[in-house]
Amino acid sequence: MPKVGIIYNEGKPVACRIAQEIDDKLTALGWEVCTAAAKGGILGYCQSDRPISYTPIDSLCPPGFDSQMSFAIVLGGDGTVLAAFRQVAPSGIPLLTVNTGHMGFLTETYINQLPEAIELAISGDYQVENRAMLTVQVWEGDRLLWEALCLNEMVIHREPLTSMCHFEVTVGRHAPVDIAADGIILSTPTGSTAYSLSAGGPVVAPGVDALQLVPICPHSLASRALVFSDSEPVKIDSANPNRLVMVVDGNGGCYILPEFSIRVARSPYPAKFIRLQPPEYFKILREKLGWGLPHIAKPTSVELP
Repeated sequence: MPKVGIIYNEGKPVACRIAQEIDDKLTALGWEVCTAAAKGGILGYCQSDRPISYTPIDSLCPPGFDSQMSFAIVLGGDGTVLAAFRQVAPSGIPLLTVNTGHMGFLTETYINQLPEAIELAISGDYQVENRAMLTVQVWEGDRLLWEALCLNEMVIHREPLTSMCHFEVTVGRHAPVDIAADGIILSTPTGSTAYSLSAGGPVVAPGVDALQLVPICPHSLASRALVFSDSEPVKIDSANPNRLVMVVDGNGGCYILPEFSIRVARSPYPAKFIRLQPPEYFKILREKLGWGLPHIAKPTSVELP
């Protein structure tokens, strides 16, 4: 019996309703259906009296979601997609992402196109696009304190009402560099259109094997975004007497104390996106972000080519 999964945003009634409809339909067609709420991939935020709290990467996968599963359907917005990949990426399950949110930058299709999309998926008429993910770890000496998978970005920044931060960043075997800023962003190509873009970083196409390091409000005209090979691991040490905050994919994280060290590397687990049509990244940039559109409004009396 073929097996399929459904991961949905339990906070959205429309996602809950559609999840049940898909479950009934695929069960009637002879599929084994496993369902899970997106909250299983939520990292959560630590408390001031509990700066470290996490679930190991390989323990987030929901029951029944394994390598025998043909694919899974995700119902929600971009946050749901990020949470879903944190759960299933170690099992190598490709995801058909359906937008029930607002922006839907990471989603493949919409609710009104869902019947046709499911038909294509169950017939295997699709491509799989692999996107790089990051493994983010927090260490104290030789002891691992915290880890998480990351599809968009890892951000470390100061707490409110504190002063500028100082970081020592080591990329691969290169000499360490010092950065003075409100924080720094380490982003994948997928995340280059998220927080990194807002902080002035470049857009990097998903097929580029690169990471980018973006200072947030740097205290130097020379501190600019750096793009480098994703084969280079990154080590970040804080040179601050006070604790900092680390957030992964805008979803959750932990406090970074002065004695902690952050290590980031490309994950062995890629995010597998089901593509019903050949990926057209520039089209998505135009539709979602307005990239490449005419920057001067044309009068209606002018005939455009």
